[in-house]
Amino acid sequence: MTQPASEFKSRSGLKRIQSAFFYSLDGLKTAWRHEHAFRQELTIFVVAGIAALLLPISAFQKLALIAVMVLVLIVELINSAIEAVVDRISLERHALSKNAKDLGSAAVLLACLLAAATWSVVLFNRFW
Repeated sequence: MTQPASEFKSRSGLKRIQSAFFYSLDGLKTAWRHEHAFRQELTIFVVAGIAALLLPISAFQKLALIAVMVLVLIVELINSAIEAVVDRISLERHALSKNAKDLGSAAVLLACLLAAATWSVVLFNRFW
């Protein structure tokens, strides 16, 4: 038995790719406008990205430093999506809502720790 398709689910082809691209831009704009943590992390990403490009390290190390910062942004976007869905369902306090939000926050923390560890290892190996 097939599931009924959502009216919001697109079909296929180039139009789907184009729509997905513009939906993604809308998501980034929404994150910038409404998510303080995303703005902070994006600001850090820009500064860190410039620093990574200017550091006298290999191209692979530059990629690793930038990649872990992109990962932080990705996880922050997913965390924000989880929070939005939880708030959409209900604003009342509930243990499962708290768990969902706390788990999303923990994922951001782990991504930040990975980024910090990666930067520490690359910089330590280069300068000490």
